[in-house]
Amino acid sequence: MSEQVKGVLFDLDNTLIDWREAGDWGFTERKHLDLVHGFLEEHDRPLTCSTNHFAQSFRDAAIDAWEESRTTLRAPHIVKVMQTVLAELGFEPDEIISMNMVMEAYEWGIVEGVKTFPDVPPALEKLIDDGIKIGIVTNAWQPMWMRDPELKHHKLLKYFPEQKLRISAADVGYLKPHPTIFMHALKQMGTKPQNTLFIGDNPAADISGAQKAGMRAVLRVNGDDVPRISDLIVPDATIHSFDELLLLVEDWEEHSA
Repeated sequence: MSEQVKGVLFDLDNTLIDWREAGDWGFTERKHLDLVHGFLEEHDRPLTCSTNHFAQSFRDAAIDAWEESRTTLRAPHIVKVMQTVLAELGFEPDEIISMNMVMEAYEWGIVEGVKTFPDVPPALEKLIDDGIKIGIVTNAWQPMWMRDPELKHHKLLKYFPEQKLRISAADVGYLKPHPTIFMHALKQMGTKPQNTLFIGDNPAADISGAQKAGMRAVLRVNGDDVPRISDLIVPDATIHSFDELLLLVEDWEEHSA
């Protein structure tokens, strides 16, 4: 007999918001790095290099950080990577210009082409109306305060008003599928693994990780883009829309009675 569903945790990117038509990432990242370079120059703390050199140094450091994370599952952190790169190029934060100021100058925000999946808002409303707790667990390397403006723009922040239930790997220190981030999420939600669902689009990070933490895991498939699934990873269910998710939750609720 299944446990009654009391909580649902969602991956963010390509689960709640659709990145499939996002613009060129290199162009987007360069725009933000140019803002940082210009900010430091305007405040008489210029780097000892050109914008091109700064952008390449940051990209190389980011790639190295993510490569290491794939082995250790320790989450990379954009602020720490930025601080390391800036230190190598002549800038150290102080009481006048802090790293928070630098990251605000970076102006991470809305990415062109990214939008909310249309089936998401009504499903979230229904889950909340039914008294089911919901939260977000993302493998973002940005701390959640940097992602919150996106959620607000995509009109999703209102569904996740509790800061503790908007969880970024950068803040926790570990990436999915490491058990630490899932157990942290369960603790914040106050639900047990057996009555909590996890919804995500990545079989290894979302499905395998959640199941190892004792949760039921639902794979979201976006259009015809079916992710590769190892024989060792078997989702508890697969959905193509959040309408199917609601039916699934109702069915599991009936079988828990």
